[in-house]
Amino acid sequence: MIRPASRRGGLALRLGAWAWLALLAVLMRVPAADAAEPGETLQISLLTYGPGELYWERFGHNALLVRDRATGEALVYNYGMFDFAEDDFFWNFVRGRMTYHVGAWPLDEDLPAYVAAGRGAVEQQLDLAPAQRAALRDFLEWNVQPAHARYDYDYFTSNCSTRIRDAIDRALGGALRDRSRGRSRGYTYRMDAVRLLAPQPWLMHVVDLGLGPFADQRLDFWQESFVPMTLASVVRDARIVDDAGATRPLVMAEDTLAENRIAAPPELPADLRWPFLAGGIGIGLALTALARARRYRAARIGFSLAALLVALAAGLGGLVLALLWGFTEHRAAWRNENLLLLDPLCLALLPTWWAAMRPAWRPGRVARMLMLLVLLAAGFAVFSKVLPWFVQQNGHWIALLVPIHVALALALWRQPAPGRAAANIAGDDPEAA
Repeated sequence: MIRPASRRGGLALRLGAWAWLALLAVLMRVPAADAAEPGETLQISLLTYGPGELYWERFGHNALLVRDRATGEALVYNYGMFDFAEDDFFWNFVRGRMTYHVGAWPLDEDLPAYVAAGRGAVEQQLDLAPAQRAALRDFLEWNVQPAHARYDYDYFTSNCSTRIRDAIDRALGGALRDRSRGRSRGYTYRMDAVRLLAPQPWLMHVVDLGLGPFADQRLDFWQESFVPMTLASVVRDARIVDDAGATRPLVMAEDTLAENRIAAPPELPADLRWPFLAGGIGIGLALTALARARRYRAARIGFSLAALLVALAAGLGGLVLALLWGFTEHRAAWRNENLLLLDPLCLALLPTWWAAMRPAWRPGRVARMLMLLVLLAAGFAVFSKVLPWFVQQNGHWIALLVPIHVALALALWRQPAPGRAAANIAGDDPEAA
C-alpha cells in the first residue's frame, strides 16, 4: 500500500509543478497593466541659480536635476565645471581655448553652497513623457563619463546654459529650438554682458572695450539662452505638442528653493554716451588748460604726466585688442573697432610727452605725424558710425576718447617746431630761479 500512495503523491506534485510553470509562462508573455514604463519613476527639472558676487558668478548658473522616485536619488548634472589648477589654465584662457566639463552629485550637496552664498534657486519641473525622461537621463549619464565629459567652452555659444538647453532640446526632438528661434526681444551679447556685470563697473568696462562687432548681433531667444535666467524664461514660456496633437506647457510646476539675497542685475545696460561725453570734454579741457599754462612748472609736469598716462593706457589697450584679434580664438573680440580709439601708435608718442616737462619743449616732425595718424583714426571712428559695415556699439567710447585725442593734438601742434624760437624757455619760466 505504501508504493501506490507514493506514486499517487508524486504524480500530484509533478502535475502541480507543471501547472505553476505554465501559469508563469503565461504571466511572462502577457505584460502586467501596472508594469512601470522606462522613465516612469523619473522627474527631470531645470535648476536656475541667481547671479553671485564673484566675477565668474555674475551671469548666474543652471543645472539639470534628475529625481528617481523609485530609489529616492536626486542627482544634479552641472556643465559649468572648471579648474584653476589645471595645466596651462590661464594661458588657455588668454588664447581662448578653455575646456570645461560636466559633473554630477547629489542635490543635498549642491544646493546648500548656493544658498549659503545668498544666491536664489528656482526649480522648474519639466513635463516630459516617460520615454523622453529616460532618454535625457541616459544622455546625461553618458555625458558625465570621463571620456565624454569635457567640452570646448565659449562665453556666448557653448557654456553651462547652452549645453543644458541643447540637452533639453535633444529630448524634445528639436521642439525647444523651433519655438525659440526667430523670436527676440532685441538684446545682444554685449547688452547681456554689460548689464550682468554692472555691479562690478571696472570689469564691465574692460569687457565692453574688449568686445567686437560679433557681440552686437541681435539675438533670438535660442541664442540668448546662454544666460541661465533667460533659458529659465524660455522654458517657462515653451509649449510642447503631445502625440494626440494637443499643446501643453513644458513646465508643469515651478518652485523657489531659495530666495536671492543678492541684488538683481538691471534689465537693461546703462546708456553711457552722455556721461562719457561729459567726461571726455572735461578731461580734454583740463589738458588744454594745463598746456596753455606751461610757463608754470606745475602745469608742465601735470600736463606731461596726464599725457603720458593717456598715451600709455591707449597704446597698451590697443596692443591688447590687436593681439586678441590676431593671435587668439576669442571670436567675440575680433575686428574690434575700438582699435581706432585705443591706438598702439600712442606708445611711440611716450618720449614726446615725457619731453613736454621741459620748458623749451619743441616736438619734432615724427611726433606731429604720429599724432596726426592717431587723430585721423579717431576721426574715422566717428565717421564709421554712418557706414553699414561698422556695427559695433561703441558710441560711448568715441564720446569719451575723441575729445581727449583732440586736446592732445592741439597741445602738441601749438608748440614751436625744432629750429623755431620757443616761447617757453628756461629764462621765461616764472618759477625758474
